[in-house]
Amino acid sequence: MKRTFFAVVLLGLIGGGWGAAFPSPPPSKPGLLRLALIPVVDTLPLFVAEAEGLYARHGLDVKLIPVASAPERDQLLQAGQADGTLNEMLSVMFFNRNEVRMQAVRYGLMASKGAGHFFILASGPSAIRRVQDLKGVEIGISQGTIIEYLTDRLLTANGLVPADIKYLAVPKIPDRLTLLASGRLKAGVLPDPLAALAVQQGARIILDDTALPKLGASVISFRKEIIDRQPAAVKAFLAAIEEAVVRINRTPSKYAGLLAEKKIVPPPLLGSYAIPKFPAGGVPTEAEWSDVLAWAKAKGLVTVDPAYKDSVNPAFLP
Repeated sequence: MKRTFFAVVLLGLIGGGWGAAFPSPPPSKPGLLRLALIPVVDTLPLFVAEAEGLYARHGLDVKLIPVASAPERDQLLQAGQADGTLNEMLSVMFFNRNEVRMQAVRYGLMASKGAGHFFILASGPSAIRRVQDLKGVEIGISQGTIIEYLTDRLLTANGLVPADIKYLAVPKIPDRLTLLASGRLKAGVLPDPLAALAVQQGARIILDDTALPKLGASVISFRKEIIDRQPAAVKAFLAAIEEAVVRINRTPSKYAGLLAEKKIVPPPLLGSYAIPKFPAGGVPTEAEWSDVLAWAKAKGLVTVDPAYKDSVNPAFLP
């Protein structure tokens, strides 16, 4: 769970926004990979690989570019000023609406036993204690994003029908936190670790995604142009990430200082935040892709069918 501090940033796992044009940069030199990253815990293996020299060991020069939001991240990708990123399937889908421009090559982070990735919360002053109490209650979310998708799926998997589910658009995560704390918002959805801050402020966890961990999974993605031009570099990059994941899962406490240094977890949580377990190498299945696509089409977010085989590429996994 996390903080207001980087709430703005987590709009990054949520999809969106193509920005204005940037000057076209020269092509990346062989072995150079540039990744635009919003400050979320999902990115920790990328920073561990940098801090422990794993990229250099695999013959790579990797530049991790911090960005404050998903639109900024996507602008850099659109302009060719970043080669890859951490996002999620819905973002890849949006990228590939007109042509294949991006491929997901590995899972980033997802919920695991005892460690949710996204949380449906009730405000402290509300009378909401269980999922059924959410029937007809406006739930604060960012609409048209992975958060709306997983909230739909979690609620229907736990007994609500679509007619029971009501949303209130609260795009900015800090606003969601504030409204939950004040009781002006009876329920809302927040990512880890920001949900922890809400709980400290009196909110209650009604539901998390631990039973359906892949709904909110993030992915590491690269532009198709880079995959075609530098396949060996992408493969080496994923080998370095695999080593970083093993190290984090073996001794997670070792990397608490890196969370602080990279401003991935807000200061109030640094002493208590438990680093989640990161998944071993893998990619979303075609069934997972198809479910997100069906949802996005039903919502009118996409009108085409980006093909799974063109958008998810397992060939570079170690």
